[in-house]
Amino acid sequence: MKSSSLARALLASVALSASVLLAGCDTDQVSLATNAKANQPVPPKLVAAMAEKDMDLQSPILVRLFKQEAELEVWKQTRSGQFALLKTYPICRWSGDLGPKVREGDRQAPEGFYSINPSQMNPQSAYYLSFNTGYPNAFDKALGRTGSQLMVHGDCSSRGCYAMTDEQIAEIYSLGRESFFGGQKAFQLQAYPFKMTPVNMAKHRTNPNMAFWKMIKEGYDHFEVTRQEPRVDFCEKKYVFDAAKPADAKRDPVFDASAKCPAYVIPEDIASAVREKEERDQAEYNKLVSKGTPVARMNTGIDGGMNKIFASKIPEGSTGLSEGAEGSTLQMLAMSKAPGTIPGTVNPPKPNFEPTAAQEPVVAVAAPAATTRVAAATPAATAPAAAAPAEKSSGGGFFSGIARKMGMGTADTTATTSPPQATASAAPATTSTTPATATSRLKAAVTRFVPGHDKDKPVAAAKPAEPAKPTETKVAATRPALKPSVSNASADAGSSGQMSGAAPVVSSNSFDSRFGAVK
Repeated sequence: MKSSSLARALLASVALSASVLLAGCDTDQVSLATNAKANQPVPPKLVAAMAEKDMDLQSPILVRLFKQEAELEVWKQTRSGQFALLKTYPICRWSGDLGPKVREGDRQAPEGFYSINPSQMNPQSAYYLSFNTGYPNAFDKALGRTGSQLMVHGDCSSRGCYAMTDEQIAEIYSLGRESFFGGQKAFQLQAYPFKMTPVNMAKHRTNPNMAFWKMIKEGYDHFEVTRQEPRVDFCEKKYVFDAAKPADAKRDPVFDASAKCPAYVIPEDIASAVREKEERDQAEYNKLVSKGTPVARMNTGIDGGMNKIFASKIPEGSTGLSEGAEGSTLQMLAMSKAPGTIPGTVNPPKPNFEPTAAQEPVVAVAAPAATTRVAAATPAATAPAAAAPAEKSSGGGFFSGIARKMGMGTADTTATTSPPQATASAAPATTSTTPATATSRLKAAVTRFVPGHDKDKPVAAAKPAEPAKPTETKVAATRPALKPSVSNASADAGSSGQMSGAAPVVSSNSFDSRFGAVK
């Protein structure tokens, strides 16, 4: 075992050295090969969980995000070929409202299906580590939607992103890295407003985004019944899932998000299973509506949400548009362990007082016909629109080199992150910049819930949002380079499939297949 591990390490070193030599005097290439944050190993507890669930360390992954529940799920392929849930991570912060992102500056975190390839992984992020969601995809572009630099990153600060703690993103990043090493050319990211259950659909039945949500629910259902990554395509400004060529066709259908749909079929085994699930869901939905299930209130100006475990740790903490504590109060959760370090600069969800942009309602595309199927992004779909200048790009970095060697084109600004936003801005020079300790945060939490305890000691208010300067990249530098694993702090769970534009999964784990281009 030791000799095989040593051989693997030596092969990795040789391969990395070769890629650096091929890149010439590329300083990013050299730094990324030894980037400590990006090369943290998968925690032993998570590796043990994989063994229990019959998963390989480098088997493919799939990620699902839910705003209302404020959860990120990592699914992993088992040796049976199906996906099982490996772990659920509470989301520290997301911004905007339930609903898709429509335009640059609306603070919305994206919803839909996206594809993440190695060039979108950013080890040089100002938010510790990050990966770009690939928004806008081909569907978003066909509707004229705009936006860039929409990330899943650390630092618990969001302005249209999904923000985790640094420890969480380090773990998620390592899982993505290992899947690429195992041959997966891109992993699928599915982002939803909530878990697409009959109860949630009934609660939000009057929401103007319901037509869009019903469309992406079909992709959700495809995954639920197959436990395979659904293939995603776009045509006629709608999603199409698991499309295949008709029996009499000589070639695969060609999809264009803005053009008429080509002739295609959904494999009968998948189509029938999805129909049965949809019928069950619809029957349950009808019962709930007939019983008068209350309709969820529309956004009253609250900006985004936060998982209850994080809200319980912050003075005046609130879950915002995410679900509050069920079965356990915030007071009880305040005594539990947080899954990672919560920065002292984090702002809990609160009313959004930004003018104009937030006042216009976000309404999705009109409802598609009943036969509409949901789909995934084509290669062009995952490439974001021209991005604003970013603090660091991994376009010439290690993962981008892998992407090019795997035939995935050159890296672009999808692997960059914007400078720290207002929620992570530094306090004035007269204010101490020392991060809050775990003890001080616990003391603050106790202060809120124990009458009379330190009641005369004021709690520092969150600094109002200010535009960040393009050159400000100090957030990552002010924290330790490495964060401990959060495996012991988050619940383990159990895993998932393929999009148009995402290359087929390669089963080989050999370095020959991984780095064949360097020979």
